[in-house]
Amino acid sequence: MIPVPANANDEPRKFPIPANVHAETVVSVKHHTDRLFSFRITRPQSFRFRSGEFVMIGLPNAEKPVFRAYSIASPAWDDELEFYSIKVPDGPLTSELQKIVPGDTILLRQKSTGTLVVDALKPGKRLWMIATGTGIAPFASLVRDPDTYDKFEEIVLTNTCRDVAELQYGDALFASVSQDPLIGELTEGRLSYYASTTREPSARNGRITDLISSGRLFADLGVPSFDPEVDRVMICGSLDMIRDVKELVEKAGLVEGSNAAPADFVVERAFVG
Repeated sequence: MIPVPANANDEPRKFPIPANVHAETVVSVKHHTDRLFSFRITRPQSFRFRSGEFVMIGLPNAEKPVFRAYSIASPAWDDELEFYSIKVPDGPLTSELQKIVPGDTILLRQKSTGTLVVDALKPGKRLWMIATGTGIAPFASLVRDPDTYDKFEEIVLTNTCRDVAELQYGDALFASVSQDPLIGELTEGRLSYYASTTREPSARNGRITDLISSGRLFADLGVPSFDPEVDRVMICGSLDMIRDVKELVEKAGLVEGSNAAPADFVVERAFVG
């Protein structure tokens, strides 16, 4: 265990930093709703990851701190690491994580992993990113990575939440991508954003599974339904949504892939978004 001095705005730290874990500093925090927040932390110089992967993070608040899997929402080229989280009042980690402020310490394990990477998919024309809730986080990484646009001609990002306010993160992400100096030109005419709500009335209502099965998703976007010859799909969000969308894409003839055996679609099962 490596003792680390406490931050200036902290009480003296009670627990040392575990060995083989990065101790990083919170750079910024944004509370989007009373249930959702995002934050950015410093990135260790030695930390490497592929856009779409997740990493285990925790807080230095126990002798054996609780770690949970969090998708990295920033792209692989970013100097900082961004995360997007739900607030769980009695969650073993998020009950405390939601209280962080700039200057606090976040624990970061050294290795990232995950299946929501372009390397786990065969080449295709159109990449669908199907997200509910905080499941949009890995896609926030991927839509800001030039490698995604090198491998696919079209990218469709879906974002389904209960209420309009919960769409804010995805809305802001889509609005900012076209202005990004690194990838803005790459996204022009190639990145589509499709948002819907399931509880509060909005411009588009409905579960993404219903919008897919009814054909409305494809009609609204003016594209054909899933075709294993051209379409590749990534799925991240609630377990129910993952299960239902997986059934729909398999029914369309798409085959699940992995890092070891790239195919037509991938899901992330490490956590619930």
